[in-house]
Amino acid sequence: MFVRSLVLLVGGVLAAAAFVPDLASRYVGETQSPSNEAKVETASVQPGQGAARYTGNRSATIDADAGGHFTGLFAINGRKEQGMIDTGASMVAINVSTAQRIGIDRADLDFRYAVDTANGKARAAYIRLDKIEIGPVRMDNVGAMVLDDKALSGTLIGMSFLKGLSSYKVEGGKLHLTR
Repeated sequence: MFVRSLVLLVGGVLAAAAFVPDLASRYVGETQSPSNEAKVETASVQPGQGAARYTGNRSATIDADAGGHFTGLFAINGRKEQGMIDTGASMVAINVSTAQRIGIDRADLDFRYAVDTANGKARAAYIRLDKIEIGPVRMDNVGAMVLDDKALSGTLIGMSFLKGLSSYKVEGGKLHLTR
């Protein structure tokens, strides 16, 4: 059942990426089986891009950066990390360096999932993050993929985080997140 759901989710992401090429250039999806491959493109998240404001005890607003991306300072497992919202990513994606900074031992990672990146084929490990927060917006027990630093240079906040919110919308160059 989980594999079927994951395959359907990856298919939806691939279809969306075909219609919105910018999504495909960042992160297209992940797989549940090493024999099935999906695409993950390299992303670069630069600190200081975008600005986040907290608009109450249940909401946060992130301004678009000059490139139109929504980046902000997230707390992942209690550690501050710059992340970029990516609705084209079916899951949160972090690299090994970020995983180690937030307390995940590389020895505990099982790189059994095959992914394609802009730099070639790579392996990814599935993990569960205790929590991801941006201001008062918090999600617990969030699924994520860990990729090698060469395959992913930044943190992508994908649908495994966003789908737990009551709403998210873009309006006037701002992304509104509500839990």
